[in-house]
Amino acid sequence: MLFLCLAYGDEKDWKALSKEEQDALLAQDEVLRGRGATMASVHPTVTTVRAWDGTPTMSSAPVGNASPPLAGFSILEAESVEEAVRLVANTPCARAKGAIEIRPIRHLHVPDKP
Repeated sequence: MLFLCLAYGDEKDWKALSKEEQDALLAQDEVLRGRGATMASVHPTVTTVRAWDGTPTMSSAPVGNASPPLAGFSILEAESVEEAVRLVANTPCARAKGAIEIRPIRHLHVPDKP
């Protein structure tokens, strides 16, 4: 089963960790990448689009006011949500005063490469 993992964390909490702590947490990210997980950090700027009447409008406000802010995401494969929890429990956002939101993916469309 595939899971979308949304990572929330504040850069100041990350920077408060020692270099050794950061390296240990980043090693867990490497474990997930080694399992084939797609992982990305995201820029703090956001553009939210709504087109409720057919005309797109944009704002720089996120849909949800998360604290800490969204820092990145991953798509990982696991047998169950419990296994997904075990896999992300030692990642940077989960350990550095952030949080990981795990959501099962119902369908994933990956376009064919030309």
